[in-house]
Amino acid sequence: MSKRIVILGAGESGTGAALLAKVKGYEVFVSDQSTIKEKYKTELLAESIEFEEGKHSTDKILNADLIIKSPGIPDKAEIIKQAKAKGIEIIDELEFGFRYLTGKVIAITGTNGKTTTTLLTYHLMKSAGFKVALAGNVGESLARKVATENHDWYVIEISSFQLDGTTYFKPTIGILLNITPDHLDRYEYKMENYINSKFKLIQNMENQQHFIYYADDAVTGAEISRRKIGTKKLPVSLRDKSTPAHFDGEQMVFNLKGQLFKISQSDTTLKGPHNLINTLSAVTAVFFAGADLDAIRSGLKTFKNAPHRLESVASIAGVEFVNDSKATNVDSVVYALGSYKQPLIWIAGGIDKGNDYNLIKEEVAAKVKTLICLGKDNEKLKSFFGPLVSDIKETQTVKELVRIALKAAKEGDVVLLSPACASFDLFKNYEDRGDQFREAVLELKRETEK
Repeated sequence: MSKRIVILGAGESGTGAALLAKVKGYEVFVSDQSTIKEKYKTELLAESIEFEEGKHSTDKILNADLIIKSPGIPDKAEIIKQAKAKGIEIIDELEFGFRYLTGKVIAITGTNGKTTTTLLTYHLMKSAGFKVALAGNVGESLARKVATENHDWYVIEISSFQLDGTTYFKPTIGILLNITPDHLDRYEYKMENYINSKFKLIQNMENQQHFIYYADDAVTGAEISRRKIGTKKLPVSLRDKSTPAHFDGEQMVFNLKGQLFKISQSDTTLKGPHNLINTLSAVTAVFFAGADLDAIRSGLKTFKNAPHRLESVASIAGVEFVNDSKATNVDSVVYALGSYKQPLIWIAGGIDKGNDYNLIKEEVAAKVKTLICLGKDNEKLKSFFGPLVSDIKETQTVKELVRIALKAAKEGDVVLLSPACASFDLFKNYEDRGDQFREAVLELKRETEK
């Protein structure tokens, strides 16, 4: 009789886990308390996988040999409590996929920057000729990748939620970028719980494997010094020139496996100090995976980042328009403002998440000549930045926004959409906000060039 696997949640991770379980010959049942998206329903039906939506039927769930849960389902959910009480093993799709993969893993986590670092690492591996898959929080689920094809390497972006459900997960190379307060409602509002979750990345790693981390990050640095870490440590730094990968003020310097080499940020497609950290980490990982240095240098020149992350949309009359709609908190805007030396027309606003604008006060005062508020309620932005920025404007439409921005700018200026706020007052999500901005900029460009 085949082992029964129940999967809770039928999004990308749940459906991927169901496909892998089916391939491996398990009896599979999928249960989602919400409505299942049509594309996932179609996949489950095509593979004759039994599922339910809009409920969790305990009689069909609590007879499982193994439960794979969506990372979004917290441990305090009633169905999880009941399963634990019955002694049923509960894991995450990431753990399930890992148990069946035959290749090696580069795993990337951190509060900020992990998507860019993951995409860059994958691009460098692929352009260096490796048979590599991109999985996890970006792209498709790991389980889906493992179900459909074997790869030599898997580059995986991992959230703390996914790490919570791991037991034996063990990357060959692990990257921890930073730890700043986030998702604390999931962790009983205790920072130490969130930190412990992030460090599950390396809990099973051994001394021949490599752990890359950003040494300047206050939380990560303190944790490294007090934890016993049984793997090769590879700190990257923007300050400490003794680390194997660092920035010397002009170039990124790498001293790895007896080789010393340097790379200028101008020889990459990424801007800003935060992307120095991301690039230092990705290059170190790919080098230890065995990539050739020439291939790395070549790959850095051809990388295209995900949209809405300091995405250069177009130049109009010598004014560059940049879409950083993904910057939904002040920490992200710190990075954006630090990426430009030119005068800025800064677009901000939306739903404020308790922002502390003191973090960007000096940068705004030094660089921003015009602030354009894009939101329904802009009072907090106006009252805080009023004394710092002489020219503050407001709008609730993106078409008007780009015209105001171009009028306020001179040749050589940068128009930066980096909102510091959630988008739900005027848009569906940050992607919708960024897409509308991009379309409006390109439309304005076409008009001005007629």
